[in-house]
Amino acid sequence: MSGPDTPEAADPDLGLGVLRPRLPSPLREVADERFARHGVRLLLKRDDLIHPELIGNKWRKLAPNLRAAAGRTVLTFGGAYSNHLRATAAAGRLLGLPTIGVVRGQELADRPLNPSLARCAADGMRLHFVDRSTYRRKSEPETLAALLRVTACEEAYVVPEGGSNALAVRGCVALGEELGGRADVVALACGTGGTLAGLAGGLPAGGRALGIPVLKGGFLGTGIRSLQEEAFGGPRGDWSLDDRFHFGGYARTTPGLDAFADDFEQRHGLPVERLYVAKSLYGLVTLAAEGAFPRGTTVAAVITGRPDGTA
Repeated sequence: MSGPDTPEAADPDLGLGVLRPRLPSPLREVADERFARHGVRLLLKRDDLIHPELIGNKWRKLAPNLRAAAGRTVLTFGGAYSNHLRATAAAGRLLGLPTIGVVRGQELADRPLNPSLARCAADGMRLHFVDRSTYRRKSEPETLAALLRVTACEEAYVVPEGGSNALAVRGCVALGEELGGRADVVALACGTGGTLAGLAGGLPAGGRALGIPVLKGGFLGTGIRSLQEEAFGGPRGDWSLDDRFHFGGYARTTPGLDAFADDFEQRHGLPVERLYVAKSLYGLVTLAAEGAFPRGTTVAAVITGRPDGTA
């Protein structure tokens, strides 16, 4: 007999039950004096345990898009170390779907594939490299049409960079619903902002979503508002961003961040992914020390990936 926490009951309407996702993902409290001394409880929402290859927000964002693809080739975009490309390639292998990855950087075409792109290729993804100018224009109709022609796949189902579109945002609503009544503040690292847009839409009244951008530039808020407009027809939920913890930008770390992540691993037995998860956890520790959370607040940190690069 299956219940709401069993793989058989997960995603019943997406047709992806064969992948046996673990939903809802586990939620556990950890004792950490850096929070406790300020009267704050810390919960870890283990989205990294949803599926061994479609990790965390990758599952939540890809699942509805894979259903919409309806067996067609999936074409998507990413950089040389894109975890989104890796997840899409893995999904293609697991579901028998052809996949194409449009990769930023024409200069990479003549170089040996890095481990991330090699994994994509091993999973059957066809890689197509484009120059950076073309990549910046990839969402323009003329450029996209040309890319579909040159890849000989004009009927492909297109998923945007990072997987963030209206379907993905609505897929992430379930994350907020799973945390409803369990946490006052839910925090996670943000790349394109799709997960935060959906999370905020799924939280009940009184719940707040906090995003820690991993890219510098302060542009993410506009993107999140646009995604919510596309997904819901307007703003949804209470959310905010703190741009202080990008540590130099995407794919950047520092010795201080690495030391923090090592310490968190030792304290809580949690492998900490550096490019996203470590930045969000560091931000939460800093905010707790600054008194940003009133005493009695329960904070949930969404763990979206693992140190093997599947963040």
